[in-house]
Amino acid sequence: MEKKSEKKHFVLVHGFCHGAWCWYKLVNMLKSNGDHQVSTVDLGSCGIHPKRLDEISSISEYVQQLMDFMVSLPDDERVVLVGHSYGGIPISLAMERFPEKISVAVFITAYMPNCQDPPATLIQEYFKRCSIQSLMDSKFILDQRRENLPISAIFGPDYMTAKVYKGCQIEDMELAKMLIRPNKLFIDELSEKSLLTEGKYGAVRRVYIKCEGDEVLEADFQSCINERSPPNEVISIEGAGHMVMLSKTHDLCLCLKKIAVKYR
Repeated sequence: MEKKSEKKHFVLVHGFCHGAWCWYKLVNMLKSNGDHQVSTVDLGSCGIHPKRLDEISSISEYVQQLMDFMVSLPDDERVVLVGHSYGGIPISLAMERFPEKISVAVFITAYMPNCQDPPATLIQEYFKRCSIQSLMDSKFILDQRRENLPISAIFGPDYMTAKVYKGCQIEDMELAKMLIRPNKLFIDELSEKSLLTEGKYGAVRRVYIKCEGDEVLEADFQSCINERSPPNEVISIEGAGHMVMLSKTHDLCLCLKKIAVKYR
């Protein structure tokens, strides 16, 4: 049994189109294998958040639940802040605002910006690398002013089956089809410079968990992210697909526990 001083507080932030519900297996495992404290949030218009997508007009509104949660933490508490996929953007903004409340930030096959380029650079790079055909039946609203970059999107069921939920149990995939909601990308706002600074975002220790079998954010793109913004450590999970928290929950749980102990 772990001593009280060794118990950690993990804060889990979901990715694009998803909600806090996608962490259900990992939450249970972290709590049962160490009695850790685990918190999840639904970002704006995601999960069971009450607002619709058209009621979220800015990235600030999108991440408000996360920021409010960070404000609520005691001044002497430091959390392990975890972001999956697009969730790497919200946790980066939280790192910039609350560096003193984060012991380590963990990016799970996620966008991980640097301090030199605007966060939107990574999103734009992603869409340059993939073709519309590769996104299959996913639906997009495109910005005619900005090279037809997407304003918002929702995954299609065929795309989820073939790529997003590859390696997951069919029950998890069917549940996700019922629960996903469209998401905005906020490319205009995330194109602003100086959103992240070396003194704040750059001061927080970062670990990247690379999912070698991911067919959404493919391994070479994950490597590119790490080259542009080198973290303190990169941990690879062989064969892990995009929804690693559902397909390889045990492996991810072990990784997070080791990270939490190492980066006290």
